[in-house]
Amino acid sequence: MTTPAPIKPLSSLIFMSRWLQLPLYLGLIVAQTVYAGIFLKEVWHLVSHASELTEVAIMLIVLSLIDVVMVSNLLIMVIIGGYETFVSRLGLENHPDEPEWLDHVNAGLLKVKLAMALISISSIHLLKTFIEADAHANDKIMWQVIIHIAFLASALVMAWVDKISTPSHPLPGSPPAGAH
Repeated sequence: MTTPAPIKPLSSLIFMSRWLQLPLYLGLIVAQTVYAGIFLKEVWHLVSHASELTEVAIMLIVLSLIDVVMVSNLLIMVIIGGYETFVSRLGLENHPDEPEWLDHVNAGLLKVKLAMALISISSIHLLKTFIEADAHANDKIMWQVIIHIAFLASALVMAWVDKISTPSHPLPGSPPAGAH
């Protein structure tokens, strides 16, 4: 068994600098806790005022709950996927709760997943704006639609760039591309 070559001091310092991201991920865990608190507060508001609320008000609260869940999912993707991709392996192999996307996550896939989450969050905000259209100026609605379209276009471009920049390797034993 050969021993790996020692890492040069500068290379070692640069490699160890990835641990500077740890406080950032810990801060996102704190933000996740805040979002859990906001979610519980909104659920309590919904339950305690359900008989007094209109259908539209209930729908808006439910959309707010969905929005909090979507942001929370985004946080989890960044915390787990970012840590695994950029800092260190989590060592969850064969753990029954390991997210199935984690075993093939990379920076490109993480960007596409984050873009899709942002589109979902933007969709919820846009839907809330449309429901309350009378309460919003037309230019505000227009800008929200433009921003949403920009998110969509960005996600499509990122997915396309990821697709063309990631070589596809056939599974062992599968026929080459184009063979039938």
